[in-house]
Amino acid sequence: MKHLLVLMALAGAAQAATAADLLSVYQDAQQSDAKFASARLQLEAGRERAPQARAGILPNIGFNASTSYTRTDVSLPVDRELGYNTNSYGVQLSQPVFNLPAFIAAKQGEIAVSLAEVQFSGAQLDLLQRTAQAYFDVLYAEDVVSYVQAYKSAAGEQLQLARKSFEVGTVTITDVNEAQSRFDLAAAQEIAALNDVNVKRQALRLVTGSEAGALAHLRPGVNLAPPLPADMEQWVQAAERANLDVQAQTLAVDNAQRELERARAGHLPTLNAVAGYSNSHTTGGGSGPSLSKGWSVGLNFAVPIYQGGGVQSRARETAVLADKARSDLDLARRTAAQAARQSFLGVTSGIAQIKGYEAALISSQSALDANKLGYQVGVRINIDVLNAQTQLADTQQKLARARYDAILAQLKLKAAVGALSVADFEEINALLLK
Repeated sequence: MKHLLVLMALAGAAQAATAADLLSVYQDAQQSDAKFASARLQLEAGRERAPQARAGILPNIGFNASTSYTRTDVSLPVDRELGYNTNSYGVQLSQPVFNLPAFIAAKQGEIAVSLAEVQFSGAQLDLLQRTAQAYFDVLYAEDVVSYVQAYKSAAGEQLQLARKSFEVGTVTITDVNEAQSRFDLAAAQEIAALNDVNVKRQALRLVTGSEAGALAHLRPGVNLAPPLPADMEQWVQAAERANLDVQAQTLAVDNAQRELERARAGHLPTLNAVAGYSNSHTTGGGSGPSLSKGWSVGLNFAVPIYQGGGVQSRARETAVLADKARSDLDLARRTAAQAARQSFLGVTSGIAQIKGYEAALISSQSALDANKLGYQVGVRINIDVLNAQTQLADTQQKLARARYDAILAQLKLKAAVGALSVADFEEINALLLK
């Protein structure tokens, strides 16, 4: 605990030049985050779906070889034994000429690759948001510690004043008890705030894989820009079109429709071009050694007539799944639209709250100064000063929370329309103390 206090004290102006900023923390997260590493590997695996599906419409070449020994006992016209070896090998080639299910499956492989890439883009956006959330959670927790410690120090000074005033008989023991209560409460809040810093730093470490050290804080009085465009419905329309979950579900609908086509094509005939070469060598036997070889070229035409009703059942199943995919797409669009609305309102209302809390902070500081002066001249009592100190600390915390929430809402708004990128982190990084 003491070590953390020393670390936070040194994380001010003396270490501002070496403090880690949002971009450097994100770079660490890219290298160390286990969830993102899993998504990257999933992308590599997903890219193999295209060549696997395409293999169904490419030539299929096979080689086979065999060797055998045969022994025959002959009793007529003369008892004798015959033994001979047979060695053979062959090469076969098959090329689909008409196989609609295989051609549809090849297209589905391309869709699967596109879906894997969209899902990886979603993982990138998720990493950006998780990194920002963890980073600003640490900043807020550290801000709370500084505000609580300032409040504790002020409460301690007020406690000393109350004790001295009680000794000379100008206040009652009630004033001392009230000051002691506020000081003890501040001490308890400090312990909780320090513990919260530890918890939030561990959450950040989960993303970055290592201890981040001192972090760059927001510049005092930083101003946040409102969303552009300022029309919420434009953001909603963009989210319904470009949100990554919507893009993924659109691909899922396309894949489901092609799966339905492939199922319905299960009763269609197939036509394959086939070619082969064979070589067989027999040694021994009654007629002596023999050698045969040859090649063949032809077409293989097959018509599935009845497969136990499986084709029809599969078609009905995929038709229902295609309808489900379209319903999921509609849900994805609605969810994206709702996320865009909430994030847009989060930014706009957050900026308005920041302005309100900034005004309240000035008023709270003025009220505290006035109450301190009134306490010195005897027109205010101890509890008035303590209440003013509490109000100031509470306003400071709410202002800090409003700033961080507004920044995170900006990122969520960009993510809702699939436009969140490192460039947005660079803009936020410019708001930090370097």
